[in-house]
Amino acid sequence: MNWFDLVRGLHIIAVIAWMAGMMYLPRLYAYHTETAPPGSEFDAHFQVWETKLLRIIINPSMAITWILGVTLILLHVYWMKQGWAFLAQPWMHVKLTAVIILSGWHGFLAGARKKLARGERPKSAKFWRATNEIPFLLAIVAVLAVTLEFGSR
Repeated sequence: MNWFDLVRGLHIIAVIAWMAGMMYLPRLYAYHTETAPPGSEFDAHFQVWETKLLRIIINPSMAITWILGVTLILLHVYWMKQGWAFLAQPWMHVKLTAVIILSGWHGFLAGARKKLARGERPKSAKFWRATNEIPFLLAIVAVLAVTLEFGSR
């Protein structure tokens, strides 16, 4: 069995789940902001949906993505005996930067959920609609960085 390919496949599946949740959550925030006054029954429903999306899909898939990503690095270094030099490649810097920005965006979204639960509306529905594609754009950058391995040839 090729462990590297298995871990890479599972990593990709986790990334897909993470990105799907990260793209859907701002949409929920947009609808929540414009249609559910604080304290209303609909507000309570949105809070349940947002909390479940974060706790059941987004948070676990991010953790699995990180764990499998680190595992891929370790497999590359120790199992494939390639050494640590690939971490200095420009494509890896771009990928890791995208992953760190995505993780920060994840934290921002989690913080926004808490504010919405307190009845605050920190951002407009227009803001949430305008930013819900951020994870997809960053995922494109990360995937192209890895698949093209630019700067390494």
